[in-house]
Amino acid sequence: MSILTKASEQFLKKYLNNASPTGFEAAGQKIWLNYLKPFIDKWELDDYGTVYGVINPGKPYKVVIEAHADEISWFVNHISDDGFINVIRNGGSDHIIAPSKRVDIHTKKGVVKGVFGWPAIHLRKGKDADASPTMDKIFIDVGAKNQKEVLDMGIHVGCVITYEDKMMTLNNRYYVGKALDNKLGGFCIAEVARLLKKNKKSLPYSLYIVNAVQEEIGLRGAQMIADRIKPNVAIVTDVTHDTRTPLIDKKKQGDTQAGLGPSLTYAPAVQTKLLDLVIDTAKKKKIPFQYAASSRSTGTDTDAFAYSNGGVPSVLISLPLRYMHTTVEMAHKEDVENVIKLIYETLLKIKKNHDFKYFKV
Repeated sequence: MSILTKASEQFLKKYLNNASPTGFEAAGQKIWLNYLKPFIDKWELDDYGTVYGVINPGKPYKVVIEAHADEISWFVNHISDDGFINVIRNGGSDHIIAPSKRVDIHTKKGVVKGVFGWPAIHLRKGKDADASPTMDKIFIDVGAKNQKEVLDMGIHVGCVITYEDKMMTLNNRYYVGKALDNKLGGFCIAEVARLLKKNKKSLPYSLYIVNAVQEEIGLRGAQMIADRIKPNVAIVTDVTHDTRTPLIDKKKQGDTQAGLGPSLTYAPAVQTKLLDLVIDTAKKKKIPFQYAASSRSTGTDTDAFAYSNGGVPSVLISLPLRYMHTTVEMAHKEDVENVIKLIYETLLKIKKNHDFKYFKV
């Protein structure tokens, strides 16, 4: 039986369909916070847009559960005399998938619609027949006749651009859409807060439910908020690659499959005792999970929390995702529920002043 409610899935759809590009996450953060408010005791917002709710505030021992709120996007970088727009990345946007995508250009006057254009196959002859998109070739067409008309629409260098795409469910099994990385994480931690409230669970510590900004350009939001909260423990959730799809080498990327449960990562930033607690919890509660390993860094907000404030025991619980950084990211519905369950059950195992030291002398 699903732990999600009709209201939960309505929130998820609204949240995913909203644009939250890196550096411009405010609209999405408002949606997230409005859903979270009934389940928390207080909330705070920092100057760059990271928002967090607190359950049982004021306790000296502080536990964070965290996801990141921002999605990949583009910036307007140049407007040609004849009205075409060249772009640069805001986060890890993939130029290969851009041609023929519909986009929203966000301006002070509102959203302007456009498309990433591309020459017809009939016109690509000889050495150009197999031409692939590169950053210097992709461009946006807003139907303007010249540069002045583009500027009159409110478009200028620095306007942010997101793909026009909506969430759908595939085969009643997968959530599909843009920005599942990592709005699904934000959804999961909000659902954990809902379950704690619904089940009237009392925690012996203050719980911070954190939706951080600017992960896609270097974990910046997590760095700032870790210094602000100064937690004792951090449980981070993000996405990881489903490596069972074509064109991926499992020997290099690891063997992770959507539908088999959350992925738990061994890495230098992941604190071993805390990871042991998560694994033991998964086994005792019969929550399926998979193992993964990361060399040097996890590339997630786990690294930012782990190395903040003289060192914070941190762990990464990852959601397997197909086709990351595309408009058709896919996550298995059962994996989403199991991420929620695992974070929820782990929180109930953490004690007041929990000691995660490796050994005692």
